[in-house]
Amino acid sequence: MQSQSTRRQLLRWLPGMAATGLSTRQLWSAPKTADLKISRFVTHKMTVGRRHFLMLEIQTDGGLIGLGEGSLPARVDIVEQAIKWLEPHFIGKSPAGVEAHWDRMFYSSSRWRDGDVLMTAQSAVDIALWDLEGKALGVPISRLLGGRLKPQLRVYYSHWDTAVRPRTPAELAKRAIASRDQGWTAVKMIPQQAATEAETISRISAELDAIRTAVGDAVDIGLELVERFTTRQAINFARAVAPYKPLFLEEATRRENPSAMSELAEKSPIALAGGEGLLHRYQYRQFLEAKGAAIIQPDVIHCGGITEMKRIANLAEVYGVELAPHQWYGPIAHAASLHVASVCHNFLIQEWDAAQDPVFQEVSEGTMPIQKGGKVNVPEGPGLGITIDLAAFSKRYPYVGGTGGQTSRRPPA
Repeated sequence: MQSQSTRRQLLRWLPGMAATGLSTRQLWSAPKTADLKISRFVTHKMTVGRRHFLMLEIQTDGGLIGLGEGSLPARVDIVEQAIKWLEPHFIGKSPAGVEAHWDRMFYSSSRWRDGDVLMTAQSAVDIALWDLEGKALGVPISRLLGGRLKPQLRVYYSHWDTAVRPRTPAELAKRAIASRDQGWTAVKMIPQQAATEAETISRISAELDAIRTAVGDAVDIGLELVERFTTRQAINFARAVAPYKPLFLEEATRRENPSAMSELAEKSPIALAGGEGLLHRYQYRQFLEAKGAAIIQPDVIHCGGITEMKRIANLAEVYGVELAPHQWYGPIAHAASLHVASVCHNFLIQEWDAAQDPVFQEVSEGTMPIQKGGKVNVPEGPGLGITIDLAAFSKRYPYVGGTGGQTSRRPPA
């Protein structure tokens, strides 16, 4: 009986060997997180195209390493300093007890706990701690969160239209056909602004008409409006494009104004989505109480990590609001978001930065999920379930430094 149990335990550990970087003998005797002590934080920065990424390793005295991510457009250097500020609060402590660590970071480390930089740093640490816990126990993070509701999650091709040149209705129609044939069932595009409001509506209406003529209703279309409209403009826009049945309108007005979002939600014939810039459940409560959106889009590396994103999703479920996580960052962020989304009853769809798939597949040695039939598999290996050599990643894509990089996702006119 004992030998059977031993074999079962070994089989459970084997899929995570690559993820932990330990040998079979080391895995067999690997300590649980309660027996480990955090030795140091190591950050890695890289630049892929115009995008800056920041990754984190939490290293332990037992050899286990947890991976986190703190990417923030044009601000990765500042987030890195925030992570270094947090590091002394963790050295010598056990990585076990993620909830207690989250409480320490948010409530006890300082009363000045808000802001995108600090919350992104806290998110990076939180994700790495969850990764450590999963690796030490030999189970995926989704298992630690209660277990997946579905093994696969629907995803949409984010910023799908930005590479279309020339940007014409005919070219967008061709791309829609190609994307459908590649298995995609949903995409998201960013309407271009023209010289006048009427011209903007006319341009996007022509594009949507061409796409719908090409693929019918086989592909859902999300529209990201990048906070560029006033409330009046957004209402007019929503009514004009409603015949083309967009899946959602994302952040049509300024995210800091829940009352404007509430007015728009009441008058728009299209479901509103938003919340990527909200940083924790307290801000989401105001958004939800204002009925500012039917779909929320928390980002796991800005909203407080895995711990807080699950709380936000559960809170939204009470309001009848669906979950469509924002995800525009690196492979660690994508994987972390999948684990949370997989245990949420109100999950709708996740953003997928498909243009980066070749890079993410390369640096993860093929362990990063990839879209098939409009869905991706939730990683099943221990912890995050993906393998990344962050030192090799940063060497292959060296960081260019500074505050440059892509700060806006608006396509060129």
